[in-house]
Formats: sequence, structure tokens, C-alpha cells
Amino acid sequence: MDNERFSDDMRNEEKTGMRSLGLIGGTSWHSTIEYYRTINQLVNDHFGDNTNPPLLVYTLNQSAIFRYQLESQWAAVAHLLTNAAISLQRAGAEAVMFCANTPHKVYEDVRQKIDVPIIHIADATAKAIQSKGISKVCFIGTKFSMKEDFITSRFSKNKIEVCVPEDEVVIEELHRIIQKELVCGNIKSKSKQYVLDTLQAMIDRGAEGVVLGCTEFPLMISPEDLTVPVFNTSEIHSKAAVDYILKMNR
Repeated sequence: MDNERFSDDMRNEEKTGMRSLGLIGGTSWHSTIEYYRTINQLVNDHFGDNTNPPLLVYTLNQSAIFRYQLESQWAAVAHLLTNAAISLQRAGAEAVMFCANTPHKVYEDVRQKIDVPIIHIADATAKAIQSKGISKVCFIGTKFSMKEDFITSRFSKNKIEVCVPEDEVVIEELHRIIQKELVCGNIKSKSKQYVLDTLQAMIDRGAEGVVLGCTEFPLMISPEDLTVPVFNTSEIHSKAAVDYILKMNR
């Protein structure tokens, strides 16, 4: 009996030793739910029971974020993210993460103003790509992440070649699908086919894998839809979060 009690005590100590993590979500709340679900499920699986991790969630006003993005007021976006991160830090978060790709455009601005680390979505994704032995991927996301390199440059630093849509019309349509449909939870078969056709065109040009560089795209596209590996950035980011919480290195 004493041995059993000691074993239980050790297990409880392991659980209480988890690090606390702050999730900055709401961009959109649909994908934030997937983060919350995945992180909790993976921690449950790790312990083999219903142990939940110490998560703190701060939901941003997506409408304000979109308005600032359209007006190119990225300093305002950084201000909102910084305030959220500071609030989470004060509440006890030992690290934070942006539950979306596009906010990482202001990653450096926020990182310099807070005292806890930010788990970067692109770094986690680069590791996942490398683990598959893939050297060339195609990437889709918002027009900001496709036309700029704040995400893709971190792949390139890891010797991963990245191709994105070249046609401005395609870029704008993918962006529209994200902001007018997916963030509202609206999945349209016509839009899904458009996305698949866009991806297939890049696969035909040599892409060995697909990076869904918007955390809403996995709501529409699944690995079964394509013949090459699909890298779900929200899922990969969530796994990195669990590694941090459990003090693990995969």
C-alpha cells in the first residue's frame, strides 16, 4: 500500500510540475478551439487519464485585428498582442504563443517587450518538415504571410525550399477564403476545390509537402485530400506547446 501511495505521489508531483502556458487566440476563435482541444488531449494521452494542463487563454477581438491589418497598422496589432502577452504573464504564464500564423509578423516587436518566451509556429513547423526528410514545400496562408517572409524565411534558414502562389489573383482569393469564409466557420465545397487545385499546381512543380500556413485551412483541408504530406501548423504548434508544458524535447 505504501509503495502504491508513493507511486501516486510521484505521479501527482509530475503533473503539478507542468509549466503554465498562455494562448493568445481569437484569430480566429474557431482555430483557437482546435489549439485548446489538441493541447488538452495530448496531455491527457501523456498521463493516460484526464489530467489537464495549466493553460491561460486571452481572446483578441478579431474584427479589430483585421481592420488594423487592412490599414497596415501593424504597430497597433503588436500593441494588442503585447498587452495580451503581458496580461498572461502577470496571470502566471511562463511562456505564450500566438494561435495563428499571421500575428508572427510582429513577433520580434512583442518578444522585446515581455519577459517570457514566445513559442514560434514556424520554428515548430520547420522541425516537423525536417523530420519527414522533405526539402521543398509549398505554403499557403493569408496574403501577408504569402507575400512576406516572416514565416517562410524561418523555413529557409533550416534549408527548406518554399514555394508560394505567384499569381496575385490566386493570393487574393486564398486570402478572401480565409477572412470571409473560414474565420466564420463557413466551409464551401467550391472554395475547397479552389484551394486543392492551387496546391496541386505547386505539387506538380516539385513541392514534396504542403504547409497549411493559416490555422483555419485545416478546418477545410485534411491529409486525405492530397498525395503528399500535409503540415497542419496549428496541430504542430499545439504539439510544441505540449513539449513545453511537459518539459519535453521531441
